[in-house]
Amino acid sequence: MFGMEWLKPETLITSFGAFAMVGVMLIVFMETGLLIGFFLPGDSLLFVTGLMVATGAIQIPLGGASFTVPIWLACALISLAAWIGDQTGYFIGRRVGPAIFNKPDSKLFSQANVARTNSFFERYGARAIILAHFVPVMRTFVPVAAGIGEMSYRKFLRYNFVGVIGWGTGVTLMGFFLGKIPFVAAHVEYFTLGFIVVSTIPIALEVIKARREHKRDQLLN
Repeated sequence: MFGMEWLKPETLITSFGAFAMVGVMLIVFMETGLLIGFFLPGDSLLFVTGLMVATGAIQIPLGGASFTVPIWLACALISLAAWIGDQTGYFIGRRVGPAIFNKPDSKLFSQANVARTNSFFERYGARAIILAHFVPVMRTFVPVAAGIGEMSYRKFLRYNFVGVIGWGTGVTLMGFFLGKIPFVAAHVEYFTLGFIVVSTIPIALEVIKARREHKRDQLLN
């Protein structure tokens, strides 16, 4: 249904078998901490994780038995993975500097993403650290941009903590509570597809805004 089968959230989660929760944490870390992870499903992964926790589909092997992952643990682990990923991105930015954002276009890197990141920062300032978690692609690039811009680490930590809790817990809980509704549980793929569409709206708006500003600048010049 979603094109690339291996990028479907359910496929990614179930591919880790008994270590599904570890797999979710790894994917969240890659998307938030490594520049090459921007294409991974973030919002939809959390949403589906919440759905699967609600239906008891994610288990933890312990002492020869399996136990259903409680929602509080899922939210805590996802938020922790996002936090670690953001710290990684920030320190990559501090360490390597502008050279990262000056790279030429490639299959895994686009200057268009850099332009959108800079525009996002200019528009929201420090609040971008929080808001970026809810915008695909931005949650990958903004922590790096904060490091490159040498934002105070204490300030970054403060805003970042709010962002990872709001995103990691909020989106997962949304999926969890919807997953308790029988109709939703019986049509997970359709609701996941709908969530994916909704989650791309913010980045689409940013792209439209960036294009309008570019055209305006061309007219002025």
